[in-house]
Amino acid sequence: IATARLSKACPINPRQRGFICASGCAENIKLLQLVVKTAKREHKHLGVVFVDIAKAFDTVCHQHVFEGLVQRRVDPHMIELVREMYNDVKTYIS
Repeated sequence: IATARLSKACPINPRQRGFICASGCAENIKLLQLVVKTAKREHKHLGVVFVDIAKAFDTVCHQHVFEGLVQRRVDPHMIELVREMYNDVKTYIS
């Protein structure tokens, strides 16, 4: 429910593959395989770059997230739910 409501106010880029209900990496791998196969068949040079923005989640100011939701007129109850998800977040590795 939260995803449906938030995605109306904050559309996700169609290239996004993380944190969504989609085929994920499989679609991107198939696309890469097709590009490599085509380059080989047509004897063309090919360069591939993989970008992973390290710690992107940690670098976003949470207050900016909340302010953005307010600017996009997201329901205050939804904003409070998102705020609670950010509150006292911890990760444990065992």
